[in-house]
Amino acid sequence: MTPVLPAELKAALARKSEGLSQGDAARRAAAISENYRSGGTSKPIASETDALAYALARMPATYAAVTASLNALRDLFPDFCPRSLLDIGAGPGTASWAAAQTFDTLEKFSAIDANVALRALALDLASGTSLSSLDYERGDALTALAKAPPSDLVIASYVINELDDARREKLVGLMWEKAGQVLVVVEPGTPDGYQRIVAARAQLIASGAYIIAPCPHDKPCPLTPPDWCHFSRRLPRSRAHKHLKDADLPFEDERYIYVAASRSPRREHVARILSQPSVTKIAVSAKLCTDAGIRAVAIPRRDKISYAKSRKWNWGDAIGELAGE
Repeated sequence: MTPVLPAELKAALARKSEGLSQGDAARRAAAISENYRSGGTSKPIASETDALAYALARMPATYAAVTASLNALRDLFPDFCPRSLLDIGAGPGTASWAAAQTFDTLEKFSAIDANVALRALALDLASGTSLSSLDYERGDALTALAKAPPSDLVIASYVINELDDARREKLVGLMWEKAGQVLVVVEPGTPDGYQRIVAARAQLIASGAYIIAPCPHDKPCPLTPPDWCHFSRRLPRSRAHKHLKDADLPFEDERYIYVAASRSPRREHVARILSQPSVTKIAVSAKLCTDAGIRAVAIPRRDKISYAKSRKWNWGDAIGELAGE
């Protein structure tokens, strides 16, 4: 699926935005973003206008990151056909929209979030769309999740960063209990976000999970500081989005990190490209995470077939057999 918001969601956001002061929305979005960057929670999103400003500013990038994570899962786990989804800390419903676009087998959509304004916006955006059956419970994630039935797919996007270590570990454990088949956790692509994903990954493996993506193995992460694993997704900005984020560039790069864990192992182990490859007239050079650890490869131009294939590599891609180095 593409990283761009689906047409019916764009239309719903446009409808909600009629009459909205762009200047006021920009100020609210900036304040909310600053709160998140400083380690805050969604509590400052207290009104309908706050929720809409946040959604207009962040839904496109969050949707792109979650979609990319789910695409990676689907590519390596093609037999996965979930029928039920549980979206933890769902906010305006971004991950639910991404999952609906990625898996057309989904029939039941459930969501949990404690924020009243974000829940109301999510339900309003979903009304009259393909996501109109969304069942959205308001409540603390840990409390509500303990009572929730299992779902084939459980997603937590940009959520565990709001919890301390003890609550985070408890939430990851509960989410895995409720994941009938797959759990996907997405976080900001920062060193701290990476550390949270590494900790969740280790906890899941210890609980018997198999890692589907992005890692090509279930061993400890082979990266060493100051390096950290993250990926990037570029998405276009509309004129209104540029104004809302006080930005000049016509695009936005969303950095993210994720882990997809399953109760069944994947069929094959593939390498993952950890940064944008360097393409020259001599060779294509790339940094890979493989089953044997970190590996630097260089595909020489003289190997015409492999060189042509490797020129199409992108940061975050999973690749199969390597032809040279």
